[in-house]
Amino acid sequence: MNIQRFTAPTSREAMAKARNTFGDSAVILSTRSTAEGFEVMAAAEESLASLSDNASPAPIITRPAATPTAFAARANAGATQAQPESVEGDTEAMAMSTLSFQEYVRERMLRKRRESMQEAAPAEQPAPQRRAPVQAAPAQPVPMPAAEPIVVPVQRFNQPERATFGSRLGQQPIRTREEVEPAWEDSQPSVRFASNEDTRMAVELSALKEMIEERFNTLAWLGSSKQNPIQSNLMLKMIRAGYSPAMSRAVLDRVPADAGAPEAFRWLMDVITRNLKVSAPTAGLCDEGGVVSLIGATGVGKTTTAAKLAAQCVKQYGAASVGMITLDTYRVSGYEQLRAYGRMLGVVAHLAHDRAALKDLLNLLSGKRLVIIDTAGLGQRDQRIQDMLDVLDMPTVKKTLVLNAGSQGDTIDEVMTSFKASSLHGVVLSKLDEAVKLGPALDALIRHQVTLRGVANGQRVPEDWQNPDASALVRMSMGTAGKSAYDPVATDMGFYFAPTNARGVNLGASHV
Repeated sequence: MNIQRFTAPTSREAMAKARNTFGDSAVILSTRSTAEGFEVMAAAEESLASLSDNASPAPIITRPAATPTAFAARANAGATQAQPESVEGDTEAMAMSTLSFQEYVRERMLRKRRESMQEAAPAEQPAPQRRAPVQAAPAQPVPMPAAEPIVVPVQRFNQPERATFGSRLGQQPIRTREEVEPAWEDSQPSVRFASNEDTRMAVELSALKEMIEERFNTLAWLGSSKQNPIQSNLMLKMIRAGYSPAMSRAVLDRVPADAGAPEAFRWLMDVITRNLKVSAPTAGLCDEGGVVSLIGATGVGKTTTAAKLAAQCVKQYGAASVGMITLDTYRVSGYEQLRAYGRMLGVVAHLAHDRAALKDLLNLLSGKRLVIIDTAGLGQRDQRIQDMLDVLDMPTVKKTLVLNAGSQGDTIDEVMTSFKASSLHGVVLSKLDEAVKLGPALDALIRHQVTLRGVANGQRVPEDWQNPDASALVRMSMGTAGKSAYDPVATDMGFYFAPTNARGVNLGASHV
C-alpha cells in the first residue's frame, strides 16, 4: 500500500501536497502537529481497495466491499447477524474509505450500546409501550434510543457532502423506548457558586453601607455640635490646624460635657499630647546607639540628618565612635556629600553597593557606638522601595523614616504606608521651619502609632536638631496664625463634612 507523509507549516499546505500527489482520490489517514510543522499521512483510494483484495478471505459472513449502502443494510439486518465479529471481518472492514470507516465504527458503537441496554433491563419487567410493537427474540439486540442525526465531517478531497448517519440507515427507523425515571434522586439542592458579578455586587453593597453609616454619623455629630458650641469651635480649630476630620470627631466625642471653653481646650491639648509618642529625653538615636538606617522619600533631608546625628555623637563620644555608610548610588554626588560631612567631622564614609557589601561593612564597624546608614531617596510609589527594605532587613538595623513636616496629610499617610510604618524604629520630622501646619504630621504619627525620635528645624549641622517635645509640638500645631484659603469657616462646617448637591460653583469667569 502506497502511504506517504507530507509536512508543511500549515494543514492547508500539507493537504494540498497530498492532493497534488494522489489527485482527487487522496484519502487522509492521520494528521498531527510536529516540531517541523503540520504532518499529514495520506494514501490513494486505489491502494486501500487493493488491501481489501489481498486480505485473507475467511470471514464468517461473506459480504461485498464496504460502502455506505452496505453498512446501512447491515444496520437494518442486525437482528439476524451474530453478535461477535470475527477478526477476518474486521480486517475486511478496514479496507474502506474514510467515510465508510466512520460508518463502520459508529455501527459497532451502536451495537455495543444495544447489548449493554439489554443486559441492564430486568427480565421480569414488562416491556414499555413503543410506537410500534415488535416481536423480538431474547437473543436479538434491544433497539437503541432515538437520537438526533449525527453529522460527521468527511476528511476527503472532492467530497462536498457530509455523511448524515441517521439518513443512511435505510427505510426502517430506529425504534425508541420511553424515558425511564432515574432510580435515585439527589436530596441535596444544587449549589450555586458565586460569580464575579456577585462578588462585585457584594463589594459595592458593602461600600454603600459604609458610606451611609459615615453620612449618618456625620449628620448626627453635626446636630450635636450645633447644640454644643464649645465642641463646634474646637472642631473648627482642629480642622484649621490640619488635623483630619475623623481624628477630630473621635477626640471631641469624649470632651467632658460640663467643661467650659478654657477647660475643654486644655483637655484637648492634653489628649493629643498623651497620644503623641515621643522618645524620652535621654533615649535619643545618639544615646541609644546601634545601627540606624535613614529612609524616606526624595529630598526630605536624609543626608543632612545623618550628618547631624554623626556630629552629635562625635561631640559626646568622639570621632572614633561613629561609622557612616551610604547606599545612595543613584543620586549624582550623593556619596560625595556624605563624604564631605565625614571629613569635617573626622569620620570615614563608606559606600555599599549591595546587601553583601553592607554586611561586610557592618562587621568592619561592629565596634562603633553608632553606625549611620544613608539611603537613596525613593518616592512613595517607587517599586524599588521593597528592594531597599529587603537589603536593610537585618535584626540589628533600626529603620528610621525621615518625614517632611510640611507635606500634606494624604502624602504623609501614603509615605508611611509605603515604607511600612509598623516595622519602623521611629520617625524624624525634618524641615520643621518650612511647615505651615504641623497638624497633618502629628495626626499621621498618632494614627499610625509611630515614635517620634527627633526634630530637624533647619539646614545647619549640627545646630538645627532638637529632641522631640510632645507638648511643645502640639502647642505649635494649634497656634497656627493667619488665614488660609483652605480653612473652613463655622458656617461651612456642614458642607465640609457632607457632599454638596449643587450642580456647579461660579468662580468668576469659570464655571465648574
